[in-house]
Amino acid sequence: MRHLLCSTAFLAVGLALPAAAQDRDSNTPELDEVIVTATRLPAIVADTPGARVIDADTIQRRGAVFAADILGDIPGLSVVRAGAFGGVAQVRIRGATPGKTLTLVDGVPVNDAAEVNGAFDFSGFELGDIERIEVLSGPQSSLWGSDAIGGVIAFTTREVNGVRAEAEAGAYDTRRGRLAAGVAHDTYAFGAWVSRFETDGISAADEADANPEADGFRNITIGARGRYAFTPDLQVDGSIRWSDSQADIDGFPAPSFALADTPDTTASEQFSGFARLKTTLPGLSHQFSLSASDITRDTVSSFPSSFEADRQVYRWQADGAALDDRLSYAFGAEREETEGSLSDGTTAALGNTALFGVARIAVSDRLSLTGGLRLDDTDDFGSETTGRLSAAWDLQDGFILSGAFGTGFKAPSISQAVCDFCFSASPFPVLTPETADSGEIALGWASADGRFDGRATLYRLSVQDQITYVFNPVTFDAAYINIAETRTDGVELEARAALGSGFDLTIAYAWTDARDETTGARLRRIPEHAGSATLGWTAERLSGALTLRAEGDQDDAGGVRESFVTANLNAAWQITDDVALTARIENLADERYQQVLGYGEPGRSAWVGMRLNY
Repeated sequence: MRHLLCSTAFLAVGLALPAAAQDRDSNTPELDEVIVTATRLPAIVADTPGARVIDADTIQRRGAVFAADILGDIPGLSVVRAGAFGGVAQVRIRGATPGKTLTLVDGVPVNDAAEVNGAFDFSGFELGDIERIEVLSGPQSSLWGSDAIGGVIAFTTREVNGVRAEAEAGAYDTRRGRLAAGVAHDTYAFGAWVSRFETDGISAADEADANPEADGFRNITIGARGRYAFTPDLQVDGSIRWSDSQADIDGFPAPSFALADTPDTTASEQFSGFARLKTTLPGLSHQFSLSASDITRDTVSSFPSSFEADRQVYRWQADGAALDDRLSYAFGAEREETEGSLSDGTTAALGNTALFGVARIAVSDRLSLTGGLRLDDTDDFGSETTGRLSAAWDLQDGFILSGAFGTGFKAPSISQAVCDFCFSASPFPVLTPETADSGEIALGWASADGRFDGRATLYRLSVQDQITYVFNPVTFDAAYINIAETRTDGVELEARAALGSGFDLTIAYAWTDARDETTGARLRRIPEHAGSATLGWTAERLSGALTLRAEGDQDDAGGVRESFVTANLNAAWQITDDVALTARIENLADERYQQVLGYGEPGRSAWVGMRLNY
């Protein structure tokens, strides 16, 4: 597997070096300094351990349609997708289970409270309206509370100014369209968008040619975003986003209960939105917001189900600065209420009240310290205090040494709290929240001309009292219990380069050793080795990106999913300033592979389209 990853990187570098050799003059564009905002206090990514940002230009150049198409480029983040089109897609950050990744859309928590672990399904999350994706790896409970042991993925929707339209068609009778329109001025802005995706798809169950049934997928996403400034010190803003997905899926029919072609279907409807008031009072800026999300899931199969979950968050945050702006800080309070369906059709609810604070001080021109503290008072599982401390030290000559230590917790999900899907003659165990601690250290470097930068990160994440569902085949008892302790040791490498002649290169690699400390076994669905390399180019009219992705073997229930390497190509030809033709090819080498054991992925596939921007 190491050879595959090295070949991936060397191929991309080899393609780019001739162009780099031709143009290394002062006109070569510098790489921008990237800012992350999900830290509550805006921070420079290079100074923030575990922080990464994917902007709208990167999403467009990569040709990513859904979030699952691009999140795997982040080192240490593993996308687990059970079926290429519409199959459940969940994310594991640094070996943590999917329910330990908090997902935000415009600051709104959208995790599925009715899912057993409280995880979010990225399969139908379309990127047409997304301006940026921020990923914070490692425990972020001091910022966002429960569900953030593994990290946070924050999506920010786009403010539209003008008219944007896009249409595409290609393999598997796939049709896709987007339309967005809006106005944006200093005082006000309003925009709305709609996107539609349809495909006949492929068979989700991968059994060579034995499963000819195609499993289709349909998705529509509608949203709006706006803001208005009554005065420079009084503003309101908000957004809404609604998505509806329908997918044909394969199931586990009797009598073998093995994955096979079935007429099963699943439908999901997701809504999220927020409204916020911003005002400035002497010395402090205040934000008062109300956010809400709602998810409905219906599955038609031999074991039909219907689940609904909703969440509301009431938040107040104040921001300020002192010591000639060398000290910046934010503090506030939150109230979160969630409700979710159970397997018997009833509902249950959980609640949490929290106080939080975060501050950053520039100790000197070269050293900064950031600390955060949060108290969560759950309605059912007591109180938890979490914290995080990080530092960034400018070593000069372009080197930055940074590090962080943080703690996290995850309260039992609604299903776990009431022991849904459990059966036992004895009383069910009383669960306690899962807890975690993590330390990391990173060394980054950027060239003086701003054309090259990179970072190497070493970390350890430990999770205690992990909640596990256990079944005793002798007594036929089944319940959730606090038993497992897991540990992940890892290395994350990443680099970017502006190579000249319009070429740029991004490389990422992760070594992830995630184990169950109670048994010593590797955790399932987490590859030990994974990496990607993207070679982009931009000419006067032509632009595009070649992306190579590789993953090593990973353990799964019933066997081992084998390693794979794939390549995707995306290109655009700007006919006029307003009109562009697009084309993308996925799985260039027509590789036969599985992302999850048993579930197939498409062979070589091509799409062409047109993009308008007025």
